[in-house]
Amino acid sequence: MTVLGALASTFSFDPALSAALGEKNASIVCAEHTWPLLLSGLAQRTENEIVIVAAPTGLMAGQLRDDLVAFLPERDVVLFPAWETLPFERVSPNVETMGKRLEVLWRIKNDPPKIIVTGVRALLQHLSNTVVEPLVIKQKTQVDMDELISTLARFGYRREELVEHRGEFARRGSIIDVFPSTADTPIRIDLWGDEVDRLTTFNVNDQRSTDDLVSVQIFPARELIINSEVAARAQNLIAEEPWGQENWERIAQGMTFDGMESWLPWVATDSKVLTDVCAESASVHIVLIEPRRLRDRARDLIAEEDD
Repeated sequence: MTVLGALASTFSFDPALSAALGEKNASIVCAEHTWPLLLSGLAQRTENEIVIVAAPTGLMAGQLRDDLVAFLPERDVVLFPAWETLPFERVSPNVETMGKRLEVLWRIKNDPPKIIVTGVRALLQHLSNTVVEPLVIKQKTQVDMDELISTLARFGYRREELVEHRGEFARRGSIIDVFPSTADTPIRIDLWGDEVDRLTTFNVNDQRSTDDLVSVQIFPARELIINSEVAARAQNLIAEEPWGQENWERIAQGMTFDGMESWLPWVATDSKVLTDVCAESASVHIVLIEPRRLRDRARDLIAEEDD
């Protein structure tokens, strides 16, 4: 525990504050600069529970997450970002945004964080009902080259001559270069036969290998992963909703295309929101930052989508 974390833990046991935090529903009025202190104190009082902190905007959520890291271990606090795109804008969200969201959803099921900070847009957004397992590559393990390439393509990675941006991969002989959607640097997988002989990061400018890695997780570069259920749903939509026939056909055929994520609410067989996913894995505390402003923002977003 950090020094600030210990302070937060002590502060949370103030009798009046402790009583409020122990209530099923409570309203706490406090200065903005004390939010991280109170939230980290709440997180430290909970075991096997997830605290969802909802802010009116994504910018506020990002700033709050950065502040919370001073009080809690970085791994205990994650940001669940919203898409930068509007409903039916026909443009895919940023690759890193989609990767980070998928990583958080996977962690909720496998390694739950103590606090998830999010904006109201992300909180309201419907999610795919499938939590995708990342592709895990480890030193000295067996990897089938063709299967690896097939998985990367299914995950929405684009095949290029050189890897320079997130969501790209390239093959040169026995070497596969990949820029994972959640990573700051691309990785190089060097095979000897079917065995991972070397696993490194590399520099996009000179393409030279840099640091050795023991293992790496590769999350998808697209949030809509076409599986048999999604393809079947898209096939049914061709007759049910003929106005979108071109897109339904492409999804039914397993094709990836820019803007395909905007069709997720139609083809997801059992879509959920963030609170649903969390509740399936742990007890959930929901903290609303500036509730009135958050409610107004939610109303505006719902009206925007209806229009």
